[in-house]
Amino acid sequence: MQMRIVDAFTDRPFAGNPAGVLLLDAFPEDAWLQNVAREVNLSETAFAHPLPPGGEADWALRWFTPATEVGMCGHATLATAHVLHTTGAATGTVRFAAQCGILSATAHEDGSITLDFPTSPLTQVEIPDGVSEALGAQPLSVHDTSEFIGDLVVELADERTVRALTPDFKALAAYSKRGIIATAAAEDPSLGYDFVSRGFFPGVGIDEDPVTGSAHTALAPFWSPRLGSTELTGLQASARTGLVRTSLRGERTLLTGSAVTVIEGELLTAP
Repeated sequence: MQMRIVDAFTDRPFAGNPAGVLLLDAFPEDAWLQNVAREVNLSETAFAHPLPPGGEADWALRWFTPATEVGMCGHATLATAHVLHTTGAATGTVRFAAQCGILSATAHEDGSITLDFPTSPLTQVEIPDGVSEALGAQPLSVHDTSEFIGDLVVELADERTVRALTPDFKALAAYSKRGIIATAAAEDPSLGYDFVSRGFFPGVGIDEDPVTGSAHTALAPFWSPRLGSTELTGLQASARTGLVRTSLRGERTLLTGSAVTVIEGELLTAP
């Protein structure tokens, strides 16, 4: 079986967010999938298999961190679509059946791919006691997405504060079902992005995620009314960095980015 490592939400190797991608004939036992994800040891490994023609989706898709299965993952979906298109296994728009519903990925002539994901509803909440100390900065506001992706969106004063965060990951894990998305408006939008973010997910085995596509289903509805546009670009300011172009379409959010395959290898242990 061919295993690929793909850097997603970037147009160059060794940036963006790396994901493992393994195409299968069918899903084997969960324990085997989890063992492969643990061995690959990236923030997510995607597993996909083709579905019979004529249905509402073309491929079944699941995502695993080294510690657990997750209900939604943007960068590993982008990576999977990239593999399908670059290997000739798919053309045009690919529809995925996933735990969070039907997702689609449309390839463009420039090599970029647009994901069609559900928009994450936001509920403003009181700033939880202790979250400032755990994060290392005082929030301006906090919005909960626990009914959907399971994160807290934490608005901070400025881009500099987001970039400088050094959280207490153990303490941070107690504040949400999945993780914390710290965000602020860009200091200089002429640099090509409108807002910045960083994503911390210690509760699912990822202290900091390099680029979190699913987080942008919450960041798009958060920033669009504040910045006065439904078309925005987010920079995830991790060490690897990555750009996610967002388009808010009501109950759906489009996420556009590029991807690069950096490793192809043979998985020698079959299910």
